Amino acid sequence: MADLFTPYNFKNLTLKNRIVMPPMCQYSVKAEDGIPNDWHFVHYVSRAVGGTGLIIVEMTGVHPDGRITNQDTGIWSDDQIPAYRKIVETVHSYGTKIGIQLGHAGRKAQDAEPSVAPSAIPFSSHYKMPRALSGAEVEELIQAFREGARRAVEAGFDTVEIHGAHGYLIHQFHSPLTNQRSDEYGQDLPLFGERVVEAVKEVLPEGMPIIMRVSAKEYVDGGYDVQHCAEICKRYRDAGVDIFHISSGGEGPVGSNGGPEAKPGYQVDLAAEFKQLLKVPVIAVGLLDEYNAAQEVILSGKADLVAIGRGMLRDPYWAVHAAKALDGGQKVPKPYERGY
Repeated sequence: MADLFTPYNFKNLTLKNRIVMPPMCQYSVKAEDGIPNDWHFVHYVSRAVGGTGLIIVEMTGVHPDGRITNQDTGIWSDDQIPAYRKIVETVHSYGTKIGIQLGHAGRKAQDAEPSVAPSAIPFSSHYKMPRALSGAEVEELIQAFREGARRAVEAGFDTVEIHGAHGYLIHQFHSPLTNQRSDEYGQDLPLFGERVVEAVKEVLPEGMPIIMRVSAKEYVDGGYDVQHCAEICKRYRDAGVDIFHISSGGEGPVGSNGGPEAKPGYQVDLAAEFKQLLKVPVIAVGLLDEYNAAQEVILSGKADLVAIGRGMLRDPYWAVHAAKALDGGQKVPKPYERGY
């Protein structure tokens, strides 16, 4: 029976354990021209020293105006590759694998002038009115994702995650609430995301898995449910997505459907349902900071990997400490052995 410290293999990706650091934007540390700096280097490398199996770098803009804020990282230029390569090579030296999340914030891009979206519908009264993308601009953004993936490969990343969750651009295209277009991208809601997946797959080496993060459920009035999202994600799976990273919400101010009761494991059953419906590996996420809670997800078979977000912000050595608590056998870095 697999547990949190059982190695995981999928295609050419081999992880030393089932522990994932999910993408978490750093915001407060300005990335000049989208280039990660010393903060980002230390931030990611310290989690590799701490024993994480897979690190996924924060949502990285495939276009300058696709960042949530102008303080965020980007991958729209070849000039940005060397800084990522430095992070990747150092993370690898500690036996950890590393991916990068490619994304575009769409109408939630706070510093874009203007922000863009499938349709001119603002996120809330506190956000600017976005401009609806033209058909030509949609095609350009598909190529922007493709080029972002190409740069990720050149930087040495082990996998690419496409951000299709939390009310960002791909989610905006496949949600009936935010896509009211009359062209093919409005008549066929998964089409934009499907073509992004296909474009990304074109430039990845054979055997490199594609991960996609999705919001399995919306919590606003008229929002979609798991069955609706699963049907969309079957298209993404068939286009090339290998692993789904299951989150929820983020599409707008919470309506009468209410938000989830945010307690440990509140999204795990969504991941389990996706795993059953799509017959693919899944990553579970959502307040799984307690070692036993994370362990139980793997022992139960509800997910293949577990993402630890806030817990890993508090503790870069979460994986080592979990192993100590659960007798997982994770090795402490030799220079730190005296501390244990």
